Amino acid sequence: MQQQPMRWPAEAIWEAVAPLLPGFTVEVLPSIDSTNTELMRRARAGQCEPTLLVAEQQTAGRGRLGRVWQSDVGASLMMSLGLPLAPADWSGLSLAVWVSVAESLQPLPPPLGVEQPARVGLKWPNDLWLGGGSGTAGDRKLGGILVETASFVVPQAAAAARPASARYVVVGIGINVLPRSPEGLSMAPGSLQDVEPGLDAPTALLRIVPPLVAMLQSFEGYGFAPMQARFATRDVLQGRAVTLSDGQAGMAHGVAEDGALLVHTAQGMQAITSSEISVRPAAARSA
Repeated sequence: MQQQPMRWPAEAIWEAVAPLLPGFTVEVLPSIDSTNTELMRRARAGQCEPTLLVAEQQTAGRGRLGRVWQSDVGASLMMSLGLPLAPADWSGLSLAVWVSVAESLQPLPPPLGVEQPARVGLKWPNDLWLGGGSGTAGDRKLGGILVETASFVVPQAAAAARPASARYVVVGIGINVLPRSPEGLSMAPGSLQDVEPGLDAPTALLRIVPPLVAMLQSFEGYGFAPMQARFATRDVLQGRAVTLSDGQAGMAHGVAEDGALLVHTAQGMQAITSSEISVRPAAARSA
């Protein structure tokens, strides 16, 4: 049976975002190697207009540290938002993005309990996790984020009224919409169906994009600090044993105002800004 074409709310998104981002465009492609790669290609060619690029299928999707993001038509939401941005401090940008996305998908985290829906949580620095809920077993990865900036200063003409220091930032987001097989994955996957049965990629896109644009503009002016408390309400690492890429172990104690992960190790409290973090299995958590 031939799959029905997906109906994307491109016009509704444009109407909501264009007043905030003059020159904003929305593009939906049936297939592309990577939405992030495409917007970065355009930026390097001098095309720095605010753009939302959505793909129904990616053939070479990328995640953090070069990981591959697998995707099938209708199974995932795959999007990249590109725009000139000039914050005083870039620290914590990916965390602020995830706060906005999580709140759009689930405005209030449900109480923990087997009869409750899965909770949308945030795992420092780049992942959206699910935890709890009826019939679930442990943590599951719902989505990932890849933030990239062009390697040059955006031309003043393209940056319009923005400072000459503005750079073109591309925020790539991948979210599992339908359940997928855990085969070959280091962590069991979650999906939007665990959060809200029947929620599809076009509906999720419309919920996510307008608040995300508003958040990015707020971040440009005020940084991550105003988002710190909102991140804390969904922080899945808080109070958990973690291991750092250099082999150190400790207990996670939330994030600082600049988005650094605070980890109490044998050497004392450390502010982690770039290490790859892994969470120990539940059986190995500290009491």
